[in-house]
Amino acid sequence: MSIGAGTAWRGAVAAAVLLGGALTGCSQTSDDDGKRASRTPTTAGDTATADSSTGAGAEASGGVARRGGSVGAAGSACPLPVTFDVAADWKAKAVDANAGGDSAEAEAFADAFLRVGPVIATCEIDAKPAGNIGFLRVYAGKPGSGDARSVLRAFLADEGDVGKERYSPFTAGGLDGVEVEYLYTSKVLDETSKESALAVITPKGPVVLHLGGLDTEEHDQMLPAYELAKRTLRPA
Repeated sequence: MSIGAGTAWRGAVAAAVLLGGALTGCSQTSDDDGKRASRTPTTAGDTATADSSTGAGAEASGGVARRGGSVGAAGSACPLPVTFDVAADWKAKAVDANAGGDSAEAEAFADAFLRVGPVIATCEIDAKPAGNIGFLRVYAGKPGSGDARSVLRAFLADEGDVGKERYSPFTAGGLDGVEVEYLYTSKVLDETSKESALAVITPKGPVVLHLGGLDTEEHDQMLPAYELAKRTLRPA
């Protein structure tokens, strides 16, 4: 693990947003202000669409977004150790950590730009088609990486400038997990905003779901999509 792995990924996207551009269709992308860079996903999402006026935070009921599809199962946009529902209009794409081959250089790149703590980026679900700037990102690790709380703590330790963490347990689909709400301070945007993440442990290893966003307003508008994913988590 490289300390501060969150910061390179965040920086490029923050800069792109400030310039009025979106980092799509590139061989390598960055988001927010951190090292959470991802290579271009190899497969397109298969989520259904809803009326474009609903927006990324459109709720069905109880603060949960309307379902547009699911990911995690074999044959879906992102095969994962878990499955969960994706909000309407959000677009899921896989992140291929092995796109650079098996060379030492490719492995070093993946470790530097895709790994956060004990987990590595495997899927990103883009809110832009639904009207918001942000992603729900999925990270996965190897068995034996620790319990859900320790995995989440290690994830945040590698995120950069975070504070005011609030951890709480939850259960979904027979999975016991831990989630955290916290504040992240972007050096690029000189702004502090809310973010959310959760971790569960599966027989195939830990899985972390992280919800970022350009600012707290964007984060809060996207929370219904995060809640939908959390409540529908199941082992794959």
